[in-house]
Amino acid sequence: MFKKILVANRGEIALRIQRACRELGVKAVMVYSEADREAKYVKLAEEAVCIGPAPSNLSYLNMPAIISAAEVTDAEAIHPGYGFLSENADFAERVEKSGFQFIGPTPESIRLMGDKVSAKQAMIKAGVPCVPGSEGELPDNPAEVRRMAKTIGYPVIIKAAGGGGGRGMRVVHTEAALVNAVQMTKAEALAAFGNGAVYMEKYLQNPRHVEIQVMADKHKNAVYLGERDCSMQRRHQKVLEEAPAPGIPRKLIEKIGERCAAACKKIGYRGAGTFEFLYEDGEFYFIEMNTRVQVEHPVTELITGIDIVKTQILVAAGEKLPFKQGDIVLRGHAIECRVNAEDPYNFMPSPGRITLWHPPGGPGVRVDSHVYNNYFVPSNYDSMIGKIIVHADTREMALARMRSALGEMVVEGIKTNVPLHRELLVDAKFMAGGTNIHYLEEWLSQHKR
Repeated sequence: MFKKILVANRGEIALRIQRACRELGVKAVMVYSEADREAKYVKLAEEAVCIGPAPSNLSYLNMPAIISAAEVTDAEAIHPGYGFLSENADFAERVEKSGFQFIGPTPESIRLMGDKVSAKQAMIKAGVPCVPGSEGELPDNPAEVRRMAKTIGYPVIIKAAGGGGGRGMRVVHTEAALVNAVQMTKAEALAAFGNGAVYMEKYLQNPRHVEIQVMADKHKNAVYLGERDCSMQRRHQKVLEEAPAPGIPRKLIEKIGERCAAACKKIGYRGAGTFEFLYEDGEFYFIEMNTRVQVEHPVTELITGIDIVKTQILVAAGEKLPFKQGDIVLRGHAIECRVNAEDPYNFMPSPGRITLWHPPGGPGVRVDSHVYNNYFVPSNYDSMIGKIIVHADTREMALARMRSALGEMVVEGIKTNVPLHRELLVDAKFMAGGTNIHYLEEWLSQHKR
């Protein structure tokens, strides 16, 4: 086991990793920008290193600063959390070439799965079902592109091979709009991701977003830890997640989960990862893999009893997975609500000082957050300031528990999206389960303030 790990992130995930290190008896070095000097995990740290000013490109995305911090503190490994450099293959490579262990997959796996075209090709070879579409990058020949779209059937969606976070995508409904849409997406992809390659897929009309959590070690062992339903989204950003996914037969989940675990073995994957799927009419379609821990990992932890972050550290240190597929039993239902510092209805960010922070408690309630009374929420980063997660024996009991938890939550001094969550938790269609990825945006358009 490592003696010291550097945590190359901020916010609630930095505190989450710090806590996991403490439980494992490992020292955690926290890095921070000047804007995060007052963060809880910095105050709690045995060692903390300022890596630059507030802007991300000068701090949390500054590879030399992070590696230098690991060097001066004698850390042995670097945990990237999620976001920032967590899925950057060049960073993973630089970490390992500098003599540290990257707590995540190999740079080769990150590259393979980070490019949507190569990821899709790898999944087809591994027997994981994919959305019907082009086999690879779209050619420059407009006639060939039109022929492909006709074969797939309209509507189609053009996607950037190096895209992510809902960017670099364009839906096309007619042949007349196709070639122009491809050119525009290529130009946007090149500007945003430095990679102008695009591909085409069938555009599914009303799918759900269901993902499979996997964990693999360096010894060719891989398991899946059930699924999560992340369909409550706005502009491709998740707002609320739950596990298990309501209304999907267990046999289907087991079948797709086994294929995901087998794919991990085939590509030599290590660490935590998530296979993301669209689910429609009883079929799963692979869309991408996240080669890191997810924001929504707590719902899986609560229904499996497995600490995903601690397991990441164990397998990075070379240990075998401490469990086999047969050991994993799903118990009850868990729901996570992301708490964002933003207006609950127009989503404008609401940075500033929190004058009162009163999180909920009680049986089956977990709050992952780095904030506290009098904490100043900086304007430089993502607006998420915490997560409320509940666990109960049934989905109905979990819904009731989350309603109670949201009712207890008090945040003053800034706006948060808690009022939106309170409304969603009493929405009849959400309560019934199985809403699709468009539901929240349609709901918001009907509930304009």
